[in-house]
Amino acid sequence: MAAGKFVVKTTKNGGVKFDLKASNGETILSSQTYKSLKSCTNGIASVVKNAPTAAIEDQTVEGFVKEKCPKFEIYLDKAGESRFRLKAKNGQIIGVSEGYKSLKTCKNGIASVVKNAPDATIKQLEE
Repeated sequence: MAAGKFVVKTTKNGGVKFDLKASNGETILSSQTYKSLKSCTNGIASVVKNAPTAAIEDQTVEGFVKEKCPKFEIYLDKAGESRFRLKAKNGQIIGVSEGYKSLKTCKNGIASVVKNAPDATIKQLEE
């Protein structure tokens, strides 16, 4: 089975960002916009390092337990969809998901990041 891949692209404002795509081509995690390719590559390395050991903190549950970083935080967005963000050991957000209709599919997205990130190839695209 094909592994996932990090797709790196330049943004309209001259920055650089990455998307982690699953083997089916679906985007499962997107980064912020970085100022340089080097910082973007460091962001990818951080996902690869942190995702496999990250705890899951479900903030949609009342009285949820605060986990130590690195962690995936599950939360509800303004539209009421489940989303997650991956935080590094230092608490910085390294990637965010799209909105999911259900908590179950959101958790599947996290599992996909954990599975795909370690062996994902890096593919550089133009704009």
